[in-house]
Amino acid sequence: MYLPRASSAPCRRASSSRLHLYLALLIVYSIGVIGLGIWTARFVRSSSAFFVAGRSLGPGLILSSMLAANIGAGSTLGATGLAYRDGVSAWWWVGSAGLGSLIFGAVVAPRLWTLAKAHDFYTTGDYLEFRYGPAVRGVATALVGVGSLALLAGQLIAGAAILNVITGMPRWLGAATGGAIMTIYFTAGGLLGTAWVNTLQLLVMLGGFLIAVPVALRGGGGLHVFSAPNLPPWFSDFAYSAGPGSGWTLLLLLGPAFIISPGLIQKAYGGKSAVAVRTGVLLNAVALLGFAFVPVLMGVIARATIPGLTDANAVLPTILTRGLPPWLGALALSAVFSTEVDTSDAILFMISTSASQDLYRRFINPAASDRQLLRIGRTTAVIGGTIGVVLAIWLDTVIGAVTVFYSLLVVTMLVPVMGGLYVRRAGTREALAAIATGVIVLFLVRFGSLADTFPWLDPALAGIVSAALAYCLVLAFRRESDPV
Repeated sequence: MYLPRASSAPCRRASSSRLHLYLALLIVYSIGVIGLGIWTARFVRSSSAFFVAGRSLGPGLILSSMLAANIGAGSTLGATGLAYRDGVSAWWWVGSAGLGSLIFGAVVAPRLWTLAKAHDFYTTGDYLEFRYGPAVRGVATALVGVGSLALLAGQLIAGAAILNVITGMPRWLGAATGGAIMTIYFTAGGLLGTAWVNTLQLLVMLGGFLIAVPVALRGGGGLHVFSAPNLPPWFSDFAYSAGPGSGWTLLLLLGPAFIISPGLIQKAYGGKSAVAVRTGVLLNAVALLGFAFVPVLMGVIARATIPGLTDANAVLPTILTRGLPPWLGALALSAVFSTEVDTSDAILFMISTSASQDLYRRFINPAASDRQLLRIGRTTAVIGGTIGVVLAIWLDTVIGAVTVFYSLLVVTMLVPVMGGLYVRRAGTREALAAIATGVIVLFLVRFGSLADTFPWLDPALAGIVSAALAYCLVLAFRRESDPV
């Protein structure tokens, strides 16, 4: 058994020999993904290749690209920290993503791909303008862009936490290191390059966890760990929730986000056919539903064997360094680091394509050449990566940063995207009313007096319901002859 006796002391830094092993694997991994990303750059000679991979991705690359984007800081470090606090109900963090992805793959993604193919869409903003006009495109892009930077910061916080546990590296340096890795290979290869890099990252991640989880479980006493005497009584309750942001309420936040995420929509645009998109996304959904048990197991094992941890970001790195043999801990840490980096590139993809296509080309330089658009895409990726590092130093936790993004995303995008697919009469007024109302209600519930008066009220759900009501009311009172 490799687990130490329970202790409330902070996580200890890895021994010198382990440190060298951990660093060696992380360095080799980092050089590998950067090299693969730069190698694929030779195939990226147009904005189409950079933004949508020339619409050439089959089900396998869509699966790896989607899964790599979806299993990131929130799904590993964040969900493990939740499981350390709440127990098995933390399944809902990743499980909600899987349930949302089922709807996205079965219904939404194929329809959006068909529109993208017919009208040459590169971004979700292209679809919003096609359906509602340029004002909706600009507003939605700006709001989601702000949230995306917070999400990027969450991934970099996670990567920095791993480096801190291993070496004691301060957060600013760890965030800068992870930011540099993902910025270099994404800027070189765009969507086409990241699709191939994500395949490598996915193999590292799955290989690490498939070996590490059974060993950690055996070291913690097997499934009897769930009945450990020091666990709270609610730890085995799948339906437990401490309120908004805990347990089953996560479905209200994360389910909708994975139906209309601009980053996932843009990855779906890269598919070579609607069938390829549907198949790849649905396989991704099934994988997420299964993977949701991994952080639950690791969090419960950590709580039973290493009680007293106060830093939610450090739970997973701690159990991997103190609860596994050195060689396996190194492999597992490489797997976790891989998840943080590959999700970061998905966010950079969303930021750079939206900034260059939805803002620069649409509102600043409509006559931009293909070469200019490609250069702007790469430049904004570098700028976005830099801002993400700064926010990672400022924000506190992975879950806090990720929740900012998902909350803003769902109240901004869910009603306009779904309404655009199924409500023919709706136009600019309906979409803008939904966005404005949803965002205002979100912030009132989260930061205003309503949060104290109604602590059970979920801010994201309140924003979604308010946005839908505003959308329907404006539609109901608009006359057929009114301009949309």
